[in-house]
Amino acid sequence: MAWQLSRFSLTKRVPLTISRGTTATVEHLLLEISHGGCTGRGETGGFDTGNHCYQTAALENELLQWLPCLGEQAPPPPQLWGSLLAPLSPPARCAVDLALHDWWAKQLGYPLWQLWGLDLGICKATSVTLGIAPVEQLLQRLEQWRSLLPASRLKLKLGSPAGIETDQALVEALLPALAGAELQVDANGGWNLEQAKLMLPWLAERGVVLVEQPLAARSGDEADFAALQGLSSMALVADESCWGTADLLRLAPHVQGVNLKLLKTGGLTEALLMARLAQRLGVGLMLGCYSDSSLLNGAAAHLLPLVEWPDLDSHLNLSDDPFVAPPRQGDELLPSQLPGLGVERC
Repeated sequence: MAWQLSRFSLTKRVPLTISRGTTATVEHLLLEISHGGCTGRGETGGFDTGNHCYQTAALENELLQWLPCLGEQAPPPPQLWGSLLAPLSPPARCAVDLALHDWWAKQLGYPLWQLWGLDLGICKATSVTLGIAPVEQLLQRLEQWRSLLPASRLKLKLGSPAGIETDQALVEALLPALAGAELQVDANGGWNLEQAKLMLPWLAERGVVLVEQPLAARSGDEADFAALQGLSSMALVADESCWGTADLLRLAPHVQGVNLKLLKTGGLTEALLMARLAQRLGVGLMLGCYSDSSLLNGAAAHLLPLVEWPDLDSHLNLSDDPFVAPPRQGDELLPSQLPGLGVERC
């Protein structure tokens, strides 16, 4: 099969600040594999979770060295993808996994969600993100989101380097502007244990419905999540701590949810397995993104019927997205009805 790997840039309309810093532009990789007159596309790019860091240039080198392993024959059946892609890092694996899924489903003539037997009638609204910012800018960003979509679910980034007093001030300033919207909080590992124990009941008293990654991800951090149980009625959701099925299994007794991101899981194969396993374990699912285009988010969207807390908003904040956005009804994202991933170039 033929393949092509190329770079493309993505620019945020509004830079996003979290506990670890600010992102305005990124460079991602587009992988295209072709055989039998059909082309499948996948996307990857560098990201930093605090405990793991991947650079786009390193991912490009990794893929360029590995891609000749695909050979000239047709792509193998999905049953063999796991062993085929095992040598790759999660974000490099993601690009190939998405391209294979896209090619395979296009050959069959169906969108992925339909091949998986999922029901689009149970998709839920996506949250939209408010980064750490001065109060005036925070409220302005909320109005920008509301000019685009209903914004019935808001995710506020906390874990400010200025301390929890700044976090509390941001929450207090946002509460009068909610207008009935659901409020989620993501600390991106920006609190220590003492701060988290103070913030969780404080946030619950103000109607926050969940807290994502209150403490920094580290080896054995299931004990950190366990130490926070019972402090509030809010759901605790692991993000940076949860990469694959092994993490899901160790965290499941101590969290109410995990955040699946395709660059962490290594694509849709592992993400679908984790979603099915989470259902069996009674763990809620968030479906998130980094600074991703509509290709990555459109791929992730095929999992939406399995997800309680969609968080696929990065493509809505891009000024130069090279792909057509997934369908949307208000603030409810939907997977494409087209074959494969269903994501086309602009």
